[in-house]
Amino acid sequence: MRFKCLLTFSAILSGSLTAAAQTPASYVNPFIGASTSTKAAGTYHGLGKTFPGADTPFGMVQVSPNTITGGDNGSGYSYEHTSIEGFAFTQMSGIGWYGDLGNFLVMPTAGKLKTSAGTVDHPEGGYRSQYLKASEKASAGYYAVKLTDNNIKAEMTAAPHSGILRFTFPQNKQSRIQIDLARRVGGTSTLQSVKVVNDHTIEGWMKCTPDGGGWGNGDGHAEYTVYFHAEFSKPLKNYGVWSADIPNDWKRKREDVESAKYQAQIANAEILKQVKEKEGKHLGFYTEFATQANEQVLMKAGISFISIDGAKNNLSKEITDWNFDAVHQRTVALWNKALSKVAVEGGTKEEKTVFYTSMYHTMIDPRVFEDVDGRYWGGDGKAHTSNGFTKRTIFSGWDVFRSQMPLQTIINPALVNDMVNSLVTLADEKDKNYLERWELLNSYSGCMLGNPAVSVIADAYAKGIRGFDLKKAYELSANSVEKFGNGDKGYTPGGLSLSYTLEYAYTDWCAAQLAKALGNNNDYEKYTQRGQAYKNIFDKDKGWFRPREENGNWAAWPDSGRLKAWYGTMESNPYQQGWFVPQDVPGMVKLMGGKQKVIADLNNFFEKAPQDMMWNDYYNHANEPVHHVPYLYNRLGAPWLTQKWTRAICKRAYHDGVLGLVGNEDVGQMSAWYVLSAMGIHPVCPGDTRQEITSPVFNKISVKLDNRYGKGKLFTILAINNSAKNIYIQSAQLNGKPYNKCFIDYKDIAAGGTLKLQMGAQASKTWGLAN
Repeated sequence: MRFKCLLTFSAILSGSLTAAAQTPASYVNPFIGASTSTKAAGTYHGLGKTFPGADTPFGMVQVSPNTITGGDNGSGYSYEHTSIEGFAFTQMSGIGWYGDLGNFLVMPTAGKLKTSAGTVDHPEGGYRSQYLKASEKASAGYYAVKLTDNNIKAEMTAAPHSGILRFTFPQNKQSRIQIDLARRVGGTSTLQSVKVVNDHTIEGWMKCTPDGGGWGNGDGHAEYTVYFHAEFSKPLKNYGVWSADIPNDWKRKREDVESAKYQAQIANAEILKQVKEKEGKHLGFYTEFATQANEQVLMKAGISFISIDGAKNNLSKEITDWNFDAVHQRTVALWNKALSKVAVEGGTKEEKTVFYTSMYHTMIDPRVFEDVDGRYWGGDGKAHTSNGFTKRTIFSGWDVFRSQMPLQTIINPALVNDMVNSLVTLADEKDKNYLERWELLNSYSGCMLGNPAVSVIADAYAKGIRGFDLKKAYELSANSVEKFGNGDKGYTPGGLSLSYTLEYAYTDWCAAQLAKALGNNNDYEKYTQRGQAYKNIFDKDKGWFRPREENGNWAAWPDSGRLKAWYGTMESNPYQQGWFVPQDVPGMVKLMGGKQKVIADLNNFFEKAPQDMMWNDYYNHANEPVHHVPYLYNRLGAPWLTQKWTRAICKRAYHDGVLGLVGNEDVGQMSAWYVLSAMGIHPVCPGDTRQEITSPVFNKISVKLDNRYGKGKLFTILAINNSAKNIYIQSAQLNGKPYNKCFIDYKDIAAGGTLKLQMGAQASKTWGLAN
């Protein structure tokens, strides 16, 4: 036994690459998608917009480098930038609309104190620093970089509610850690407070309101306060605060904060030495000290969205000492546990990297919004304690109802239950009688369209995820589709008529499913009928969906027809949006002229997409409206074409590299599509338990199940004779019995078992045709 223990310890010390390569976390590359470059994307939407910093699964804290504030740079970071302005404790992943968070920005510096960050184009004007790109390292739960202006190495890791940074300084008489308390992606914090508690500790808060820009440049109604408790390994001796005088009549939206006038005001901030407590409109804190060569100075902090005491308690429960490496190891263990819910065998190293990084990106949101003691800040501006669920936030509804939340129903059903409860209780707290479609830190932002929360609730209930008040959830769902819907008119007019009408028709159908569960037959019939509203915007003369005006007339048909971007549609064109009738595919196909005509049209749709799958007018994987479309072939009696195109998309639209995502990550949606598709399953219609079967990327996929939500412990998909050429399913067995359906019911997954697929190089036109 002793000999075995010594061998194990020896292997740990040697950092065995063989052992490391076998852990899911070792495949994670947080740089995938970490660019906001519109030039590289070829469109104003940019690329993945992910961040490369340290975080934990669904954690409150993300300690990440920030290179830019302002513009449509929601993650605060873009790989091609050559300087870093600091390391913030909160980030959003893969979003547009100018972004938000990016709070509590920490930066190690030296020499003369600068109070402005400077800009991407002129870094010399502020405290930002250029960095050695080759030194930049990112992995699950860890980030490191060498800041070259002052030769400082920065490392960071995170716990769920806290983070720790380790800075290695050169010899210098005036080394420094400074914290920009006003920092906010897409704008500014409007009011801050800081207090020196003792010779190692500061605490305070940062208030962010719509007046300071942020989400939607204020139009997203984001209003939150980040509380912090921070401790330093080196005593506070020469410290102080900087305070910029922001006149009361100055506006403080994104464009105002970016202006030369505002930046000059920050650069000329008053420096208040040895001040122990300060409140102001634009504050920063600094501590200066002498350092020896290669001296390590650490800072750790807890944050909370409810109180300073909450932030202090979060830190004390999670990071008890100054052992950076131990925190890092615990974080990697958290990621390995989370990512091991799906084990894959076969495939290339790149495919495994893409898969586990995709899983990683699906496990950032919806993040925990409560402190370690279960207390959270409610929508009513009061403290609450969660009861029977974990309070979560950041629900990117329009994106995530399609793949991200359906994925979580399989691998994290308790999280879906949390999200439903979080949305339902938020409505009560805000005294709203409807559900929010894009929730951010309690705000009803109203971002995007449709009623995606109704879809998530209907899908959860259908799959047996029912730890919420169904009556209340249905009441809010019904109110939502009444308040935002096609109503008795049967369509929604205006500039986005097509998108609104189709998406409302789908969520009316979802509401009908919930009504049926409650035995409310009248509502079931009403919303089922409204789910047919898609027919009211189909123009038989044009053979396609077309927006209507208020008076019922068709909007003028453009010269480019259904390829016209934004013609009645949101971030798409009618050719892309028109396929969205998931609740009634047979009815849609009948309108479009029958199966063979639809298959031919779909073939055209896919074949004209560019090889790199970047933003285009045909199958545009870079945005969500088309994400279910490859699976429509299963519904049309041509499952081999679903297999062909999902494998092609997995290969062409996802890569191991900064430009590895063809569009915005969108809070887990883009990556969730890959995870499900690479596993070989994906829904067309959330709310319906049917899961389409497609060609898996991997030879074996083993899914650990939560048997609180089903009988099974493990569901396995085997792809026999699978390869880059053998992409077509020839035959199948489910639990040892022949299986000729191209879909599987969710209950069969939740029950556990094995789906065995025999693969081949030629399309089988006989398998998968059973109903």
